[in-house]
Amino acid sequence: MQVELDLKEQRYCRESGQEQRVSAILEPVAEDMGYRLVRVRVTQDNGCTLQIMAENAQGDFNITDCEKFSNEISPILDVEDPISREYHLEVSSPGIDRPLVRLSDFEQWIGHDAKIEIQNMVNGRRRYRGIIEGVEGRQILVRLPDVPEGGEDLHKIDIENLAEAKLVMTDELLDEARARQEAANPLSDPEIETEIDQTDAAGENDGDA
Repeated sequence: MQVELDLKEQRYCRESGQEQRVSAILEPVAEDMGYRLVRVRVTQDNGCTLQIMAENAQGDFNITDCEKFSNEISPILDVEDPISREYHLEVSSPGIDRPLVRLSDFEQWIGHDAKIEIQNMVNGRRRYRGIIEGVEGRQILVRLPDVPEGGEDLHKIDIENLAEAKLVMTDELLDEARARQEAANPLSDPEIETEIDQTDAAGENDGDA
């Protein structure tokens, strides 16, 4: 049985000022459409690319969702103009080795391997790789492998300190992702990451006759 995700649940991730502006514009739009943002990323790929990851309340995001969301946000971004140069817009699902940006993400993927980076160093450590053990209050529990004898292998990370986290692609993750996807939609292929790519030329119609 799939769990209905909270569309209003807060994201925790490191974003640039430009990415934060885009997020502020798109989060209420996504929520109104029954989606929630997963990640906003501005890269220098193809000159400039705005990458938007989103999902619906069931944690899915198929090609129809991509097209629908892309068509909705493109004119809004044109008007709000958070990126004042030509850019490519990519709208996609989170993929199998997805970013983890909410407490519920860590609850959903207990037992799987993850890479985690925090904003403020704790006990000399900023990066972790280990198995998600669960959530305790506002903390993520991750168990690190190969800890020296006598060392503490279970670490607690404050969600407010999260900078970036994602699942690590493993056979176990692929098997579970396939099982979840088949249960949600037997006709879809979980190994295909849905994506819509289009170019938005800021001000491209300026001066047209």
